[in-house]
Amino acid sequence: MGHLITLATSLNQWALDFQGNYERIIQSIAIAKERGATLRVGPELEIPGYGCYDHFLEGDTILHSWEVLAKILTSDDTMGIVCDIGMPVVHKNVIYNCRVIVHDRQVLLIRPKMWLANDGNYREMRYFTPWMKHRQWEDHFLPRIIQTVTKQVKVPFGDCVISTVDTCIGVELCEELFTPASPHILMGLDGVEIFTNSSGSHHELRKLYTRVELIKEATLKLGGVYLYANQQGCDGDRLYYDGCAMIAMNGHIVAQGSQFSLNDVEVVTATIDIEDVRSHRTSRSRGLQAASSEVFHRIEVPFALSSGKFGDTDGAITLGIQAKLPGARFHTPEEEIALGPACWLWDYLRRSRTQGYFVPLSGGIDSCATAVIVYSMCRLVAEAARKGDKQVIADARRMVGEPEDSVYIPLDAHEFCSKIFHTCYMGTENSSAETRKRAKDLSEAIGSYHVDLNMNTLVTSVRDLFAFVTGMRPQFRAHGGSGAENLALQNIQARLRMLLAYLFAQLLPWVRGRQGALLVLGSANVDESLRGYLTKYDCSSADINPIGGISKTDLKKFIAYARDAFEIPILNDFLSAIPTAELEPISETYVQADEADMGMTYDELSVFGRFRKVEKCGPYGMFTKLVHEWGSFLSPVQIAEKVKHFFFEYARNRHKMTTLTPSYHAESYSPDDNRFDLRPFLYPSRFPWQFKKIDEVAAVLPDRSNPAPDRTKTD
Repeated sequence: MGHLITLATSLNQWALDFQGNYERIIQSIAIAKERGATLRVGPELEIPGYGCYDHFLEGDTILHSWEVLAKILTSDDTMGIVCDIGMPVVHKNVIYNCRVIVHDRQVLLIRPKMWLANDGNYREMRYFTPWMKHRQWEDHFLPRIIQTVTKQVKVPFGDCVISTVDTCIGVELCEELFTPASPHILMGLDGVEIFTNSSGSHHELRKLYTRVELIKEATLKLGGVYLYANQQGCDGDRLYYDGCAMIAMNGHIVAQGSQFSLNDVEVVTATIDIEDVRSHRTSRSRGLQAASSEVFHRIEVPFALSSGKFGDTDGAITLGIQAKLPGARFHTPEEEIALGPACWLWDYLRRSRTQGYFVPLSGGIDSCATAVIVYSMCRLVAEAARKGDKQVIADARRMVGEPEDSVYIPLDAHEFCSKIFHTCYMGTENSSAETRKRAKDLSEAIGSYHVDLNMNTLVTSVRDLFAFVTGMRPQFRAHGGSGAENLALQNIQARLRMLLAYLFAQLLPWVRGRQGALLVLGSANVDESLRGYLTKYDCSSADINPIGGISKTDLKKFIAYARDAFEIPILNDFLSAIPTAELEPISETYVQADEADMGMTYDELSVFGRFRKVEKCGPYGMFTKLVHEWGSFLSPVQIAEKVKHFFFEYARNRHKMTTLTPSYHAESYSPDDNRFDLRPFLYPSRFPWQFKKIDEVAAVLPDRSNPAPDRTKTD
């Protein structure tokens, strides 16, 4: 047998955007055929969009999915190519997450997902039921709208494989790759040579390596071709699906798509020789296992994926031929931060049909990171515009208020940033000249429309109102006030900044002679949220937050990267500045500092966060692990105090997570209360039983510490 054309796809689908999703699917099929492909694989649930959530329970979602499939089948684009398309299907009154395999206006197979993603950000079992009849199938009676097109009444529904004239194709869905007993193992032993995987896998820092290794492993021992298609983009919530469609063969990646992109459709192709799979499978041990393997029902299709033993590979098809890559491509975490949240912000901005972003710049590294990510977005837009991306150019024109017949093209990131990004420094008597200057210098470096104001009169007015009503005038601690007074006066400033942020976001476009409003961006990092080191309903309250799932440690590394990669020297000043809220009076003997306020370092917070969420540790479990990790430089009693302090502050501030601004999910220990980290928000914050056990054990453990600085770092 000769060469075999294969293909995988990344699509930027949007939940419930049936028209747009249909157009992107058709475009991907058309591109595939132009490149000579005979098999097209799309991402999971691509017709309605993966992020429909409870909308999957609605009859409308099922109905419209069938309507879109009927329209796809009617199109001439689907003739002469096998297409693997994702949608929900109701079979015997049960909702399944399915792949529908079609060819020449015929439905060949409906393959339901057998192992559902149901942890972390995923709740698939809330909407779908897994297909539990492995290697079994039933008749599924098609809706009349499909019968009209295909002239079929019923089709196979279940765990089957597709047998073409020249090879055999099996389907694996997303989570099934991650399970210990993945379906591709038994399918491969039964002679399946090509595996398709349609995924809805989200981005998380440093996660891609795991995905790539699983795909390589799937064909290394077993042999075969693995086509991996993934959703790419923001389809309506906190997750960014990071594409990276791949084709692997016999344990090697032979083609790889982009992980982050503004493209709505990206097609990855490779031309391979199926004989390479067969020669890879000649080992005796594999043959012995295959000879006794379970049999899958084969659905025969009178169609060949290859053109013959010496098939033509000239012209466009030759472009798809790729030798084995030297290795999969991975971005550094700093590059991931620069690209992932930027693409997420672009999708959110264009799909919400707003006119830009607004962020309060404090002169600190967190709001600086948010601003630089927006600038990174503008750089991506300018790059896409220079390449002639019509969709990006059209979206950019609408945002800046250009008419439909405009010739404006956003070729310069600095110039585009000045049109859609607005920043504001909101100073008080507690603000320093250094932070004000850093905010101004940063805005000039990236090109944002910048406003500089003092809000002392607002703060004083609120303070005077309280004094008038109660007869008591609160004072800062530095002026003799109590802890309650000191905290209340800080919170007045913080919450007024939130009010001003929304005021300016609504009216700055009007000030500049434009229509519409701006989205307000938050700048609280994942560590501060975990610790609760933020004021409820302050500037952490915004429309969305691009850094809410990123640690302070990673943000610092990102700023250092952006300083050089984006040529912004002023970022060096942010890296050397001590993090401070600037909510208390500055004196010769006192300057407010974040880590001093929190009673722990940001590096320690990252460690606490990973043990709490990723390692699933309670207070005592975390203490026992840290005794081993930190025991060389901290005594057991010191470790006990740090653990107890963290859990006390975490517990008493957990209620703040219920109002946390929707944030880009990037970290495995995110405290997001919405879906990812489901826990109470009223705790027995002093944990009497747990803390007593910690104290008892710490008191009898030997002290083996040899103090040294900065040993709790996570890198």
